Amino acid sequence: MLDFVAMRQIPVRLWLLAVVSGVLQVLAFPLTQQIQGWPVLAWAGPVFLLLALLDTNAEGQALTVKQGAAVGYACGIVWYIGNCWWIYQTMYLYGGLPKPVAAVILLLFAMYLGLYHALFGALMAGLRRLGTGWALALAPFCWVAVELARARITGFPWDLLGNSQVDNALPSHLAPFAGVMAVSFVVAGVNASVASVFFQRTRLRLSLAAVFVLVAGGLTVLPPLDMPLLNKHQFSTAVLLQENLEVGAVGKEAAPLTMEEKYREFSRLSEHPLWSPAATADGFAAWQQAEPAPAPALVVWPEAPADFLTSDERFRGILGDVARATRAPVIAGSLGVDRDPGVQRGYKLYDSAALIAPDGGFQGRYDKIHLVPWGEYVPFKELFFFAGKLTAGVGNMDPGSRRDLFHAGGHVYGVFICYESIFGDEVREFVKNGAEVLVNISDDGWYGDTGAPWQHLNMARMRAIENRRWVIRDTNTGVTTTIDPFGRTMLEAPRHVRGAYAMPFEYKSRVTFYTRHGDWFAWVCLCVTLAGLGWARLTQTKVEADALRG
Repeated sequence: MLDFVAMRQIPVRLWLLAVVSGVLQVLAFPLTQQIQGWPVLAWAGPVFLLLALLDTNAEGQALTVKQGAAVGYACGIVWYIGNCWWIYQTMYLYGGLPKPVAAVILLLFAMYLGLYHALFGALMAGLRRLGTGWALALAPFCWVAVELARARITGFPWDLLGNSQVDNALPSHLAPFAGVMAVSFVVAGVNASVASVFFQRTRLRLSLAAVFVLVAGGLTVLPPLDMPLLNKHQFSTAVLLQENLEVGAVGKEAAPLTMEEKYREFSRLSEHPLWSPAATADGFAAWQQAEPAPAPALVVWPEAPADFLTSDERFRGILGDVARATRAPVIAGSLGVDRDPGVQRGYKLYDSAALIAPDGGFQGRYDKIHLVPWGEYVPFKELFFFAGKLTAGVGNMDPGSRRDLFHAGGHVYGVFICYESIFGDEVREFVKNGAEVLVNISDDGWYGDTGAPWQHLNMARMRAIENRRWVIRDTNTGVTTTIDPFGRTMLEAPRHVRGAYAMPFEYKSRVTFYTRHGDWFAWVCLCVTLAGLGWARLTQTKVEADALRG
């Protein structure tokens, strides 16, 4: 129950510090197509939250656990509203909801997930019993433990703190060993070191803070280990189709085409892709068709808002024609259907990827396991019955159950669909089981020109770094690209333009420590956090016992 007396004892300055922290963290990530964020702010944003949590209340005492949770909660609400404001646009543009209702849903979403920041605030207030120094020392462990909870409990590890640094060299040193949460740990650790200076300016603390900041800063500017030079002659080529179908409005184009006509157009584009034959030190030159593109090793069609049924013989036939014409396997987004008398509608519907072999035969299907809440199913349908329109275009999907690999042309592909790219511990399973390259098909048209397409891209880039694998990323409206094992995008297709683009990639066989062992470091952080809480509890018990004896 909310303790209003305790809340009134929280000084206004602490609320303001929490809000400032949330705003700075928001600004560290992409906001719109034009505003790509300032990652350096991630090294300062959490400082303000720590200053608030380890300050004193109106009575001059350390914050209680409830007060710490409240201050953290305020920061979390600001963070989720600012970082995920694209939910508001999606709900009213594609969900058919009035703007006020869409705004309320965004607020409820932020209030729900903001509880994780509240948990962090409660942890810090509890650890304060050990003293400010110990609380700050344990802060990065607590931060990662909370990120682990976000990934495992509610399944929404969107824009973890470490993802803000994907353009720095830091992830290339840490992520292949311990994943993105190890990057979060370092960033949180620097914030804690800086915060410590404000509480006690001893020479030792100043020195330790300076060392921590310098080491972290050095990791961000050092080149990644073993980064190879680009060599276009070593690359294989993938043809990526960007369909540019309007989300939620298939057939509403100026000159509507039948689905079969669209298939034929996509087929023609896939067989005659645009490409860039000139490589440069920074990537590749502008798109052109001055000469034929290299023979592709793979053709990819994205996840898209169209009724491409995997079982549709016309769909299979046209994809088979593309495979035979290009002499390459085809991976295409589609809808999978399985008969199931045990469910009310008599069948299960999946967001799927289909594999067509180079000879044109249907070879397999992968069904998306992690569905998008509100986009592919409505959670708590009885409560949110009014949001059913949002899934009308794609149906109420069922989750898949197996991470099947695709074997074609002597190579092994791991395919993950859209939202699944944010789950590092799950994507690694494809590589652990033998995938030589990762393929991410997505429909980011739901996001419009908010920051979400670039936020989503950056998380896919982190998956490439963690597993030292190329990621072939094909989307409906953009950002369509290939990503090298160090997180660099090679080429990007122009957004909101229909076309097929030949892009470079390579097959890799090396397996990283993170690929083998997953989020082991995050679990260590959780254990340290629990040990710290146990220590704090024992300390409090001892103090209370001494007070009674006294």
